[in-house]
This record gives sequence, C-alpha cells and structure tokens, in this order.
Amino acid sequence: MLKSKGAAFGREAAIVWRKPQQLNHSRICKKTASVTSSSRLKIESIDEKWRRRWAKMATWIGTPEEGKKPKKYILSMFPYPSGSLHMGHLRVYTISDVLARFNHMRGYDVLHPMAWDAFGLPAENAAIERGVDPAEWTTQNISKMKAQLLEINAGFDWSRRIFLWLHEHDLAYRAESIVNYDPVDKTVLANEQVDANGCSWRSGAKVEKVKLKQWFLRITNFQESLLADLDSLAKDNRWPERILSMQHNWLGRSRGAIIKFEVLHGHDLGASTQVKVFTTRPDTLFGVQYIALAVDHPLVVSLSESNSDLKSFIDRAPSLPVDSKEGFLLPGVHARNPISILASSPDRTRIALPVYAAPYVLGSYGNGAIMGVPGHDARDHAFWKQNRGDETILRVIDPVESNGQANVRKRDSRVAAKPFEGSGKLNWLCGNLSGFGSAQASQLIVGELGRTGELAMQVETWRLRDWLISRQRYWGTPIPIIYCQNCGTVPVPVDQLPVELPAVKGDWFKSKNGNPLEATDEWVNTTCPTCKGKATRETDTMDTFMDSSWYFMRLIDPHNAIHPFSTEAAERYLPVDIYVGGVEHAILHLLYARFISKFFASTSLWPSGGGEQNKGEPFRRLVSQGMVHGKTFSDPGNGRFLRPEEVDQSDPSEPRILSSGQTANVSWEKMSKSKYNGVDPTDCIRKYGADAARAHILFQAPASEVLNWEEERITGIQRWFARVWRLTQETKYKAQADHQLLASPLTSQTPFNFPVLNPTSLTKTENYKWGQVQRTILSVTKNLSETFTLNTIISDLMELTNTLLQSNEACNSRLQYHAVTALLRMMAPVTPAVAEECWEELHSIRLDSSDQQQSSPAAPPISSIFESPFPTFDSSLAAIESQIQTCVIQENGKWRLAVEIAKPSRELMEEGKEEELREWVLRQIEATQEGRAWTRKIQDRGGMTWKRIIVVGGGKVVNFVQ
Repeated sequence: MLKSKGAAFGREAAIVWRKPQQLNHSRICKKTASVTSSSRLKIESIDEKWRRRWAKMATWIGTPEEGKKPKKYILSMFPYPSGSLHMGHLRVYTISDVLARFNHMRGYDVLHPMAWDAFGLPAENAAIERGVDPAEWTTQNISKMKAQLLEINAGFDWSRRIFLWLHEHDLAYRAESIVNYDPVDKTVLANEQVDANGCSWRSGAKVEKVKLKQWFLRITNFQESLLADLDSLAKDNRWPERILSMQHNWLGRSRGAIIKFEVLHGHDLGASTQVKVFTTRPDTLFGVQYIALAVDHPLVVSLSESNSDLKSFIDRAPSLPVDSKEGFLLPGVHARNPISILASSPDRTRIALPVYAAPYVLGSYGNGAIMGVPGHDARDHAFWKQNRGDETILRVIDPVESNGQANVRKRDSRVAAKPFEGSGKLNWLCGNLSGFGSAQASQLIVGELGRTGELAMQVETWRLRDWLISRQRYWGTPIPIIYCQNCGTVPVPVDQLPVELPAVKGDWFKSKNGNPLEATDEWVNTTCPTCKGKATRETDTMDTFMDSSWYFMRLIDPHNAIHPFSTEAAERYLPVDIYVGGVEHAILHLLYARFISKFFASTSLWPSGGGEQNKGEPFRRLVSQGMVHGKTFSDPGNGRFLRPEEVDQSDPSEPRILSSGQTANVSWEKMSKSKYNGVDPTDCIRKYGADAARAHILFQAPASEVLNWEEERITGIQRWFARVWRLTQETKYKAQADHQLLASPLTSQTPFNFPVLNPTSLTKTENYKWGQVQRTILSVTKNLSETFTLNTIISDLMELTNTLLQSNEACNSRLQYHAVTALLRMMAPVTPAVAEECWEELHSIRLDSSDQQQSSPAAPPISSIFESPFPTFDSSLAAIESQIQTCVIQENGKWRLAVEIAKPSRELMEEGKEEELREWVLRQIEATQEGRAWTRKIQDRGGMTWKRIIVVGGGKVVNFVQ
C-alpha cells in the first residue's frame, strides 16, 4: 500500500487510501498452500508476506472523482523526523490506522495521509550537534522512519504561498516590539513557547527580553470566534474537555474596566502622565495602596534614561524568578486614586500612592500597569509585604455570611492578615458605598468615574497576542519578503515562489553561531521585483508551527502548483473528521491550526468552512492519546537512574541492584534515554510481530490515558492469535463438509450479503453464539465510531473468540462460518495481517472443491478482507434476546453469579410441572461456561448437599439452600 507521491513544503505528501484491485486468492492459495494450511500460525512470517501482497494491490484511497461515497478524513499529527520511532509513535499511528481501516470497511472514501514535520529547531539543533546540513540530516531520517512505519502494518499510501495570502489580507505585518529571546537557540519565541518558569520550550534556557523588528500574524482578529466556537467543539465530546479548557485559558478574555490614574513625576511633581489600568474588580478601588508598572512600560523606560539604578534593575529583571515580587520604587513619582474626586469618598483616598516598576506586571497584558490592592489580591499582598514590610494593609470588602449579612469588621481594625479575594460587601472604609455588594458597587464606581472626567469605562481584554512567527534560524520556511530602499517592503512575486534555502557549508554547522542566512551574501542580495533596484531578502524564517498549522489542508491536494489547495478538494475533504495526537499540542499547534483554518474559511478557497455547524474549525473530532511510560529503576541511595542490565529482575516484585544487593526503586516514567527506560518499537515488532504490538498497545490502557508499557504481557495477545487460528481451521474443515455452502458463491453468503438469521431455527447454543456475535458487533462499532475506547475492543474480540470455540460440534457449519467471518472482519482494522492470513486460510476450502466448481463463472475469486464490509448489527439480536433470560444464582439467599439461559416453554411453566422445570433450569445452568465454573468451585470445596433448590419466575432466580 505504499507508493511515492512526491512532497509538499519539504515533506512527504499525501498518504491516502484507495480501493484495492480484486486479487484472486484462489491462484495465490495454490502457491502458498504449504504456508497457509499449516497447523500453527507463523506470526514471524505473515507480516512480510502481507506487506508484499498489499504492495501489489492498488492503493487504498478514494479521490474527489469518486464522489458517490461519503468521505472520512482521518489524520494523526505528523512526526518530527528524529530518525527513529518511539512507543508514542506506535500508539498514535496504530490508533489512526485502526480508525482508517474501520471506516474504509464501512464504505467511506477514506483519506489517511502522512507527512513530516521537517523544518524547525529540533532538526536544526540535531544537525548542529553532528556538524551536518539539516537538509541532509532530515532526508536521511525521513527515509529511515518511513521504512519503520512500514513495519507497523499501517495503511499509509506515500503518495507556499500561505504567508503571502495572509499578507494580502493584512494579517501579516512587521513591527518593533519587546520579544522573548532564547540565548541558547539564538532565536525569538512566541509567548506560547515560554513555559511557566520563563524558560524556552525547547532549550530550557532562561528567556530574555529584547527589542527587535519582527513579523507577526493577526491571530487576534479571530479571537472572538476562536473563543466562541469552543462551545461547538464541546458538544458531543468532540474535543477533550481538558484541551478546551487549556485553549479557553490561553485566549484569556477578561471583562472589567479601564481605570485612569494620574501619575505625577518630574521636579516638584510638575509633570503628569495618565496611566490606564485594567481591572476586573473596580469594587476594590477604595483599597488601592500603590501602582505597579511593567519594566517595559513607556514611563519606566523614559525615567530609566536619567536613573542608572532603575536602568540596572530593568536589565536584571529578566533573570529574576518568574514569581519574584521584587520591585523598584520610582523616586519622586506618585499617583492619585481617581476615586478621590468623588465628593463622597473618604479623605484617605486623597493620599498620594507610591509607584513601582515591578517584573511581576506583564507588559503584554492589559496596559502594562496594575493597581495594587494587597488586601484583596494574593500577588499584590506578597508584593506589599516584600516591599513595604509591616505597613498597614487595608481590607475594604467583607465576606458575606450564609445568612446574607456582611461579616463587618470593626471600624478601628483595617489590617488584613491575608487577602480576601472573593466578592462581598463594601465596608465602612468605602464612604457612601458602604453596604453595597461587589457587583453593584463596581457598576456604580465605573459609571460615576465615567461621567466625572471620563476616568473609567467598561472594557474587555485578552491574554492572546498576535502570533510572532519570525525566527533567526536557518532551517525553516523562508519569509517571502524583499526589502528595497526605494519601494520598502515588497512581497516576493508568485512566479518566484517558493523561496528556497541556499546550501550552507558544513563548517558553519560546527560553529553554532546564529543564523547563517545573514552571512550568505549571494542569497541575501537580490533585485527588487518592482523597481529592479538593489534589495535584500528577509533572513528570518518562519516559526516551526507555521507549517503544522495548515499541512492537513495541503495534504488534500498536495500537487497543486497554483494554490495551497483547490476549493473542490476543500469542500470534499475538509474538515478532518478524526485527528489523533498528544495533549502536549493543546495550545501551540491546535490553536494556530484553528486560526489558519478560520482564515481560509473566510476566503474563496474554503467558502463553506465545513458548514454552519463546523464554523471553519479544522478538526471535527479530536482523539488525544496519552503518553507511553516505561518501567524505570533508580538507586534509593542517590536517586541515580539504573540501566536494566544493572538490576536483577528475576523476582519482579523485588528487583535488586546487582552491585549493592539493595532493592531498586521502581516507577513508571516518560520514556527517555537519560532514564534508560526506552523501548524500540521495531525491536518489539520483530520479536512478536506488528499485529501483536498493535493489539497490545491498544489493549493496555484507554487511548486517552497514560500507558505503562509492560512487554511481558504481550504473550496474552499471542495466545489469542493462536485461538483465532485454531477457530479458523476448525471452521474451515467443518465448512468443507457442507456441500450446499461450497456449491453456492461465497459472495452470496458472506461478506457481501450478511444474512439475518432466524433465531427460531437455531439451537440454544447457536442462539447464544449468534447473540454474542451481534453484541460484539454493536460494542466494537460504537467504540470505533463514537467513544474511541479502543482497549475494550480487544477484550470484546477475545471474549467472542472464546465463545465461538465452545461447543463447536453443536453449531451448524453455516452459522459458524458467518460468525467467524464477522470476527475476522472486526479484527481486520486492529490486526490486519493476522486477519488477512486467517481470511485466506478460511477460504482456501475453495481449493479442495472440484475443478468444475473452481472454473464456474458463479464463483468469483475471493479478494482481500478489506474488500469486505465491516459487519453490521441486525435485528436478530432482539429476537434472540426475547428467547433468553438472565438467571441469578443464589446460595442461601446470597447472590453468587448470573448466567444467561433460555426461557422455558409454556408447557414447562404449567402448574404441576415444577420438578420438570427445576431439572430443565439446572441443565441450562450447567450448559453455560459460568455455571460449569461455579459447579467446579463447589466440588473443589468438597461438594455440597442442597436441602432445597427454589426456582423463581421460570428460572429468573434459582436459590440453592443448604
């Protein structure tokens, strides 16, 4: 199923499913009969066999021309080509592949592409460490990882102008600003790429603040829809709640008010500046005790020009801890509380307020200024205690008791030992507003200040800032801009796209000094496309998340040389129906992808935006898989991580350190080289087979939860495969004796016309088996299409396998055949090679029929199992369940177990037949697996003699009384 399709923006292009050509298994089976008729499933050989077989088929994909089928676009987040797969890759690509195969078998035109996250810091840093060109390093890794992806039996078919579009729509602009600078990677970072400790997301270095001219994208133009449409993504659990919450918090809309404070500075306080403060709590204005300004606030920067101490503090601020409450008191600078102009305000509100420069105030939030209310804000309280010591802290709002009355403080007690941050009622310190609730007081204060000097107004503010995309690195998408002294900023003409990176000598990659593009004169110096004069290229490249924000759109039309994609392809395939990836991308990648998707939905490229219900969102359903953790050993004495070979694991419950004999600490940690707990998935695949690895990683934990990788448990999957193989062979041999089944075309039996069987014509055992088939179809289909609890699929299929193996001799060949083909087709998305092998083995019965039968035009060849539809739930279960009842077994009135038995006939329920009914119910119980197990348990305890066996409700309850 793998076929080269070219590349898109430096990546492999679409990997998609096409309808396979019909393959004559009759001829193939003749050549491979010695293998497929083996009494043992040779798991070691079937992976390679079926990969070769699939490669001979056509690819598995629908095209826009095949518009009769409904589409399913299924995608997993594309990988950074690090050079080797890890267990997280195995998990995410197994999940998406299972869903793609399932929907293909349900008749959808499935698009299941793969691409590579080739540009960006990770690839460039790895290349620098090795002193090689990032292009060479990345190409080698793509080739290696592509080969590894083949080994997991995934159904992939391997088959520029976006910045200028944004620029034309005034969504890309260049501006000078204070930016986050990573001194290790020597590049600018977006706010989203700085962690809570003020460190770089990639290098871990302490981020510095510098002023540079940078390129931004106006993501804030879409902030309203980015926030509002989270509600639509929450419906029917389309996106996980925790990811929606993270995006909601990052967008950070706050409703409040702008309050204007007059700040006096200069000699004799003759000069003044109006400072705007955003607050969500205007009701606390009576408690303001200081004003704090961000270190990059214009007033602070201006004052630093004549104050060397302040300048030193500003320079030192980036190195302070993120939670630092250190401040710099601006000498000779004071502020007036605007509440003081109201006639009803107490005299103390007219006291001049100190003004600080404080790193804990963010220049990017609000207006870079806050009003300090230490009595009602924890951060302000901590700042006041550090900078003002034991000076009085005012509390102007009192909590409201459960009876609705304020817990009013005494008039002579104004000190707040700790801040009260809730809403309440204003106390006696608030003049005429004393007794008003927080909400009402806020409205009154803002309204009065607005009417008196326009000192307040209701507003909202956002945490979200425009997306900074400039990066001072070589290995990234070039920004297609030219700078001309005559014409200014000029976009690169479309006919000159794409702008390709120049080759850079390997010596530079060993020196690790900044951006080599700046020193590549022959590339930087160019001609202005407008005036033909001398010009230079932009040497910054785009953020690594730029490509990942729209690659899923490019993959629907990867060879379009004119547009990013065609309108026809967009309307056919967008949005992505199921997107699979990790929670670590909840903000960066997913937020940017939503922005770009909504932008395209505002253009002629995707005018429908996926319809009114979709609102231009890129991913209809998001499946967020948990991380894979490895078993980790450490020394209890010093905490050093231990290699597995340093530990005696002969007793898993008490692993001992070989060098000391001590019991090693055991934990489950994120897999990493430093913790010696990584597992190479290709080693596991070669040892156990790809399908065993796939089934095991799905079975061990729900997809959304952390998975603790325990390789030793994979033997349970192997035993299941052995049972399925035995069941297949038993069913095959039983079907060989059914001449009527052999005489009719298999396609009329299964899978194309799956019959609805009449339960009244079946025995109890057959009814039970067919009922289990129907229940499993219902459960597996729901889990693959709605809940995505993929671990229960494996347990359901294991249970069905065990059920079908029971009492084979009591089941007619036709029902057994239908049941087993249903099992194999449900297995196919999860274990494609095993399912194909068993499917071929089952249908090799055709080889033993007469030559006349083989050449009959009524017997078309049997093709791949993926040419068969996924089994569908039918109406037979209701009829079966109408003949079955749950029987609760009690011992001396206490519940022991419940089994399913047939309902007794009307004759057995007649008066006078109680003894006959009791014997019949006991036989029914004994015929069930659970009933036999309970009986054996009683025998193991030495047996019991029952005084009475009471049957209630025709067998609904059976009480065994001693």
